[in-house]
Parts: sequence; structure tokens; C-alpha cells
Amino acid sequence: MTNTLDPSNKAGWKLENSYAKLPETLYTRLNPRPVSSPQLVVLNKALAEALGINPEALESEEGIEVLAGNRIPEGAEPIAQAYAGHQFGHFTMLGDGRAVLLGEQITPEGKRMDLQLKGSGQTPYSRQGDGRAALGPMLREYIISEAMHGLGIATSRSLAVVSTGEPVLREQRLTGAILSRVASSHIRVGTFQYVAKWDTVDHLKKLADYTWDRHFSNRDPGDNRYLSLLREAVKGQAELISKWQLVGFIHGVMNTDNIAISGETIDYGPCAFMDTYHPSTVFSSIDYYGRYAYGNQPSIGGWDLSRFAETLLPLLHQEEKKAIEMAQEVLSEYTVLFRKHWLDGFRNKLGIFDEDAQDVKLVEDLLQLMEKNKMDFSNTFRTLTLGKEEEELFGVPEFEKWHRSWKERLESPKQSKEAIKALMRKSNPSVIPRNHRVEEALVAAVNEQDLSVMEELLEVLRNPYAYTQEQEKFAQGPSSSSKPYQTYCGT
Repeated sequence: MTNTLDPSNKAGWKLENSYAKLPETLYTRLNPRPVSSPQLVVLNKALAEALGINPEALESEEGIEVLAGNRIPEGAEPIAQAYAGHQFGHFTMLGDGRAVLLGEQITPEGKRMDLQLKGSGQTPYSRQGDGRAALGPMLREYIISEAMHGLGIATSRSLAVVSTGEPVLREQRLTGAILSRVASSHIRVGTFQYVAKWDTVDHLKKLADYTWDRHFSNRDPGDNRYLSLLREAVKGQAELISKWQLVGFIHGVMNTDNIAISGETIDYGPCAFMDTYHPSTVFSSIDYYGRYAYGNQPSIGGWDLSRFAETLLPLLHQEEKKAIEMAQEVLSEYTVLFRKHWLDGFRNKLGIFDEDAQDVKLVEDLLQLMEKNKMDFSNTFRTLTLGKEEEELFGVPEFEKWHRSWKERLESPKQSKEAIKALMRKSNPSVIPRNHRVEEALVAAVNEQDLSVMEELLEVLRNPYAYTQEQEKFAQGPSSSSKPYQTYCGT
């Protein structure tokens, strides 16, 4: 039986569960399934402190029991959330099949942050799955989500990973683990799809009101808060996906159940960062037709938002035709917003301070050169930032012509070389979580119980814009290989 912690609360838990006050059709109350002998593998002490939680208490036996789901901290109301989703375009009923939301930790600043245990056992939504997770994928999410945070991209974060002392069976016998995930919320497009399909309009309204109050209460709701809710989601996804594109991040599984209304990146499954630039790059082992390829992410973002808009139609206007017109008008803003964020971001990456109509051509010409010559995405911009392009890139056909155009563009308006360099340094990461480096860290951690490789990688990813000497070796691309890199969802 799962125990409740001593109310003395040395860890600093300040948990509530406002989501559990919504209609019970949206979730199932249940505790995580206890595990036999949990051991702490990695703890994010900086995140713990930001949440108002004592890291030393989390490292204690009682703290590890909480992170494993064996004990429930005071104030928690564990639930598994129900949701639906379009998975590779096909609609289905889903839900937290291997995760339990303990509640929301109230931070010292008064912010409400979800604390979810991933890999915590079967739930009513497990669909014949075992509800468990393997150590490798949980450590992978820890690394990638923390790298995204370091890059300044809105994301869920990882508080800790514990091993369970119990194996999980996939293609082979693997070490079981549980990830403690922190997010602004886990409300998804798929959450709204579930309510719109199988619940009542009254419950849909309650969910929409809750989502607005939770995430956008500081915004002006205007005359129609549900239309404003759609608009805020459009803004958030346009900005988020543009930032993915600017660093070569490929989410891998942009199903509607993986799109958070908060505008955060969530559900790190078969994601990865692109080495050689190509718009059709795919890493997911199950994305056979490239639906979620790098170049498709912006349009898929718009598609997912359209599915969100469909759920809100009964709340937008009592006449469906009018509701559709209202939704379409807001959805049309997505492409404009995305394009602006994308172009502004590439201007920053190239050290450009003002706007010019020819900037689109300058950026697209460079990307075409990179694709044609199979250039490394991150290191091309890193090389430009360091001013080493003459020695590293001038061997590329047609690059010198583009380079002259770029240098001429930097002359207007006149900016100092120092200002240009500073802008580029804060816009182009020196390091990303290179796939081969991530795999190297995971092999050492899982197979050899050596966490030092992962710790060194996390340290250089903590401030990817630092351009330190320690980051040099981590900036290098992989050695050539005939075998393409693939990622897996971990279930």
C-alpha cells in the first residue's frame, strides 16, 4: 500500500490539485503502483530549489519513495488524466497510460507547476500496456528537456529519475525507471478533443474556463474568452515551433495529444536534433512517411491547432457557421505569426538588426546551400558566429557569393562588429545535444552505471550559448555512418 508522508514536510512540498476539481469524467483518481527497491539515479537540484523543494530531502529515503510513487506527499491528489488524440492523423481515445499526476507544486513565486510521475504503473488508460518505463528513455527525456530549457525554449522539465528495481520487458529485458516531470500543465489539444467527443458542452466550458484561468488570466479575454483562448494557443505554438526550427529540433511525434495548450514542448519520445541540414529529416522509427519531418513541423502545428479550434466551436458562437468563421479568422494568424518569429529568429542568427524585404531570400539561399552541400545545421551558424567561415566554408561552391551578400546586408544599418557578434552568440548555440553524444551518455549510464558521461554533457548543455573551451568537443558532429540515426518512443 502507498503511504502518506509525515506532515512535518521537511521536503517543502506545497501541493494542490486544482485539476482534480474539474468534472471527474476528465480523469481517474488512483495512486501510483509501488515498486520494490527504488534508487535515485539523477536529481535536478536547481529545479528542485526553484520549485521550493529541499534537494537533500529528495535524496533521503522518504524523498526517493515519493519520486518512485511509493509514498504520497501531503496535499497531493494523484490522478491519471483522460484525453484523446490524432495519432499520425488517426483519431483515438487515449489518456495517461503510464503516468500519474501527483498535483501542482506551488513555487515560492506563487506559480503552479504540475508534478507527474512517468512510468508509475498501469492506469485505466493503459490499453494493455504495462504502465512502466525503461531507464534509457527516461534519462533521454531528462537530457533533452534540460537541453531545451538551456536553449530558452518553453518545455516541460525533469526533476529526477529513479530506477525501480524491477525489469520492464520490451524487445528485451530492461531496467525499469520513473521520471518526475514538471510542466506548467498537461492540458493538451487532445484533452479538449476527448471532452468534445465523449463529454458534455458544460464540461467543455469548465475545461476551457479552467485552462484560461490557469494559463492566461493575465491576458485580456476581450468579448469572447474562448476565442481569446484559441488565439493564445495559436500565439504559443507559432512561437514554440519557430524556436524548434531555429535550433534544428525535431519533435518526432506531433500528435494532438502531445501538443500542450500552455505552449510548452512536452512528451519527449522519438525526438532528436538535426546534424546535417535537410528539411525531410526524420528520426522516429515509426514515422514511415515523414509526416513529422523537420520541414513539416510548422504546417503540422497549424493542423493541430485546427483540431483544437474544432473542439471550441460550441463555445465560440451558437451558430456553427459563424463559429467556424470566427475560428478560421484566428487560425489564419498562425502562419503570419510563425513566419515572423521564424524570420526574426534567422535575422538574429545572422546578426541582422533591422528588417528588409530581401532577408527572406538571404535566409532561404543559405538554407538551400546547406541542403545541397549537406552542411551541419548548428555548426554552419556556429562557424559564422565565430568568424571562421573563410577557413571552413569557402570551399563550398556558391558560398562565397552568398557570403558577400550577407556582409553587404550587415552594413545597413551600421552596427558595430561587437554588437553583431553579441547578437549572433546569443542566437546560435555553441552546442546542442548531439545524437551521438546523447547515446554515448545513455550507454554509459544504463549499461555501465557510469553517470559521469551524462553529467558532463548536461553541464555543457546548461548554457549552450557560452562558447566555452569545454564545449568545443561537444560541438563536433558525428563521424560519417552509413546507418541513419533512429529514435524510438520507449513504450
